[in-house]
Amino acid sequence: MSLHRGRSLDVIREVRTIRSHWNGLVRPEAFATAALFAETIDLFCEADLAMPEIYALLTAAVAAVAGSQTPSALVPRFQLRLLHALGLAPADDSCVRCGGAFDRHGAWLDLEAGGLGCERCYGVRGDAHALSADDVANFRALSAERGTGAVLLGTARVTRAADDLITWHLGRRPKSRALVHEFS
Repeated sequence: MSLHRGRSLDVIREVRTIRSHWNGLVRPEAFATAALFAETIDLFCEADLAMPEIYALLTAAVAAVAGSQTPSALVPRFQLRLLHALGLAPADDSCVRCGGAFDRHGAWLDLEAGGLGCERCYGVRGDAHALSADDVANFRALSAERGTGAVLLGTARVTRAADDLITWHLGRRPKSRALVHEFS
């Protein structure tokens, strides 16, 4: 970008595109997924939670969507990484109620407590947000920092849990989520 210093405002003289992901985003599923990412960040910005790291995450996510054959599979990873960047990520290393470890039965997502709970604390509550042991491992891998070598497998339960976490923190579901479901 080339600017010219004006009296009170700078004037944009020239702008060049360095990298464009447009060719990868013209597919309906990819465009819907990128729209969901942008809308989610926009909704968090309304809540005054925007930070520069979030926009770097959005840039990387849009690039990943443009190059992916199944862009909707990237949604839970983006959602969990966004929550980590905002400091809203759920505790996933031990039970949020008793601090105990998760056993072979998995865990339960407790939105109100802000994390995962063990069978001793949540086993009688049903399976509304139940995660198997494999789901817990996938949940941790999806929210792990880039370059940690975590295996990225978004199961249906983990995808639902990530979506419910976003909805919980925003107080509403992003409208473009329905469009992503329509194309996936």
